[in-house]
Amino acid sequence: MINDIISAISPVYGFCDFEPFRNKLINCRAKGRLPENAKSIIVMLFPYYLGEDEYKNINISRYAVVKDYHLAINSAVGNGLEKLRETYPDEQFVFFTDNSPIPEVQAAMDAGLGVKGKNRLLINKDYGSWFFISEIVTTLRLPAAEIKETECLGCGKCISACPTHALSESGFNKELCLSDITQRKGELTPEQKKIIKETGCAWGCDICQTVCPMNKKVIIDPAEVFLDGIETTARTDNISDRAYAWRGEKVIKRNLDIISGQ
Repeated sequence: MINDIISAISPVYGFCDFEPFRNKLINCRAKGRLPENAKSIIVMLFPYYLGEDEYKNINISRYAVVKDYHLAINSAVGNGLEKLRETYPDEQFVFFTDNSPIPEVQAAMDAGLGVKGKNRLLINKDYGSWFFISEIVTTLRLPAAEIKETECLGCGKCISACPTHALSESGFNKELCLSDITQRKGELTPEQKKIIKETGCAWGCDICQTVCPMNKKVIIDPAEVFLDGIETTARTDNISDRAYAWRGEKVIKRNLDIISGQ
């Protein structure tokens, strides 16, 4: 029964035990929403890859080409959550997306959904790394997946291609990450402006993903919630349905001005 309900929300999902994460939770406001007697995590992937032809002239990260995933995924999950609570009235089901106390990549690996790349992203055998991760934490005991692989090919192409050297064999420096830089408020340094202009990306960065050999020949089957509202370039007005809306119009306009040389 539960598989029917979850597959209606997302066709790509898996289960893992909650207990290994109890002492590894991320400290955030959402942590307070966790069920006290949590037993399992339902991890779901929502693919957004549209095919290379759709990305020829983009000036934003691919995940921002589709409608804001917070809005889209919340809409997709709503009916499923209601069905779970009706079917299992004695259990709790709490949904998280993005703002989650669960270390999402590790949970997805434990749920058998993929391996971890050197760019710290989850890579699925069918969808590459072009998806969003969401979880439902529940008091219902579910059968955990058997983990077969945990590492990527190890080619290091993502590390070599990173324009700001944020990636290395020893770890990830968020302060250097171009995606993080494009999302910062206020004045940027000349070096930061230079790299934004050179890459031509006004929001985010996909370089470590586009060079990944495990992202080649992936399935083009975006979640239905992402089929409407596709926009390949950034805009600075009426942005409430875009992934960059939370940062406000000033940040995206600043980045567009940097790219255009203003």
